[in-house]
Amino acid sequence: MRPFRRMLCSLGALLLALPLTAGWAATARIYVTNSAGDSIHVIDPQSNKVVQIIRGIEAPHGIGFSPDGARVYVSNEADSTLDIVERASGRVLKKVALSGHPNNIAVARDGGRVIVCIAQAPGALDVVDTRRLALTHTIPVHGRQHNVYVTPDGRYAVAGSVRDKMLTVVDLATESVAWELPFATGVRPMAFEAAADGVTQRIFVQLSRLNGFAVVDFAARREVTRVEFPGELNAFGEAEGRLDTPSHGIAVAPDGKSLWVTSVLANAVFRYSLPDLKLMGHAALPEIRIADRKPIGALPDWLAFTPDSRLVYVSNSGANSVSAIDAASLKVIATIPVGEVPKRMNTLVLR
Repeated sequence: MRPFRRMLCSLGALLLALPLTAGWAATARIYVTNSAGDSIHVIDPQSNKVVQIIRGIEAPHGIGFSPDGARVYVSNEADSTLDIVERASGRVLKKVALSGHPNNIAVARDGGRVIVCIAQAPGALDVVDTRRLALTHTIPVHGRQHNVYVTPDGRYAVAGSVRDKMLTVVDLATESVAWELPFATGVRPMAFEAAADGVTQRIFVQLSRLNGFAVVDFAARREVTRVEFPGELNAFGEAEGRLDTPSHGIAVAPDGKSLWVTSVLANAVFRYSLPDLKLMGHAALPEIRIADRKPIGALPDWLAFTPDSRLVYVSNSGANSVSAIDAASLKVIATIPVGEVPKRMNTLVLR
């Protein structure tokens, strides 16, 4: 399988047999959960307009999709449920009770399971069977979990704990912990790079108080280096109260050629080439201006892509908007108003 297809699986996109032509645009959608509201905004990347609003899910967090695109899965922080939504109508079909308060989610590559982070002590990963629409297994892990991902090869789920400073790798065949990697600070969002044979090669990990990211060798099960952002760009973060979380959004583009990382301190998105991790530039994000006050940043959070890697979407959690960035020019081409405190995003492409 080619690299861009492997990476799209980790993003929840549905391109297993779809060629990357201009025709994708009519069926691609960017989903945005508004963490301080009760809505999910759906953006058409062809027009950069909101074309659907799913309402009635208070404090939505993670979002994913069934392989046929008929269902949307949303972790509901208010009710501690995984909500099953009919995509076309936006109607909630069922609420699956979880073992505790959830954060982010990931969908297994075959669509048969949704893995849900439980952020309530002692922490766990819940496994929801999408055929039965029921919680079937709660995997004990070390600490409260924040973000979870399925690796490009589909073999593992990888989760991170902010409070307990731990990266946990779960074998999805046995639904048990395979290995753990502790850090000195909290583990936040992650992104994955696959080797030519599809096996997971590196994990790019954002950490609390790190203005950059760590690089983990998956096979060696250890951190091998860290990359820090250019210090001269750091004009934000203090007034916004985000010095402990200077970077909270990271993703590999669908074509596998670049790594994109958000920076609260720079109010920007940085682009690195892969596999050499050379800094290729950054896209400046909108500033929030209030009379008689110093400008503050938009608090960039999550990232999503169009399937051809030409457009990058960033949720601006402090500005209640999403920025669409042209990947080639690193310029914001559209600012799209959404709901209250948008954070997690995901790309759906219908076959």
